[in-house]
Amino acid sequence: MGPIGLHGGGEYLPGDERFIDALLETAVQGVAARAGSVAAGHRTDGTSAVASEPHVHVVILPTAAARGRADRTGATGAAAFERRAAATGVTARVEVALVVDGASAGDPSFAALLAGADLIHLSGGDPDIVPGLLDGSAAGQALRTAWERGAVIGGASAGAMILAEWSWTPQGGIPGLGLVHGLAVVPHYDEIRRLAWQARLDQVAPIGLGYLGLDERTGVISGDGGWQVSGEGAAYWFAPGSSAPVVGHDGEWLALTA
Repeated sequence: MGPIGLHGGGEYLPGDERFIDALLETAVQGVAARAGSVAAGHRTDGTSAVASEPHVHVVILPTAAARGRADRTGATGAAAFERRAAATGVTARVEVALVVDGASAGDPSFAALLAGADLIHLSGGDPDIVPGLLDGSAAGQALRTAWERGAVIGGASAGAMILAEWSWTPQGGIPGLGLVHGLAVVPHYDEIRRLAWQARLDQVAPIGLGYLGLDERTGVISGDGGWQVSGEGAAYWFAPGSSAPVVGHDGEWLALTA
């Protein structure tokens, strides 16, 4: 299985460069490892680079934005990844799989895009839309095929929430895609709202879940050392039953139960 990236929202906007760069670097390392080549290097100016750079195929999946302008979300996401790839010297092909209804979820061309991706990024929006369109569909199976091959699967806000086995909505809890176990993602996190959110989640969440609060333009990416924080804010890990978080900042690692 490939790495997972969970992000607090504000994706694709100025200030989110560090997390996008981290996703791209992780995808490059995965492609290089699968090809048996040397994975990573660094420029003297501190930006990421890769020796004998492999091509990285990025697919933006704006399914959670299906009730809004998913086409605009997809285009914004593609432009953001293209900018950061150019800035960091990553050779990337960035495309959009506009999976927004039953027909597009079964579209063979979108399924082929997803199955061949090295990095799939799920945008924000409404988390309840995603399982209904991806579970049991060609697009959903293609996403899992890519992940099982080693592709990076990233999600922001609703896209991050729904990667877990359980997600929450204003109408209550719903099953997620189940790529991450043992936690619920709380995006757009801040201390003022945290206690109210945690009390509400405790009332409806399955027993034994931890909570991962993520500031906007900040996320975590799974790796051999746990989950590495990347971005301008912080990540807050509430282990199951805990009222006090372990806080991680850019470059630090968190040990989650997932």
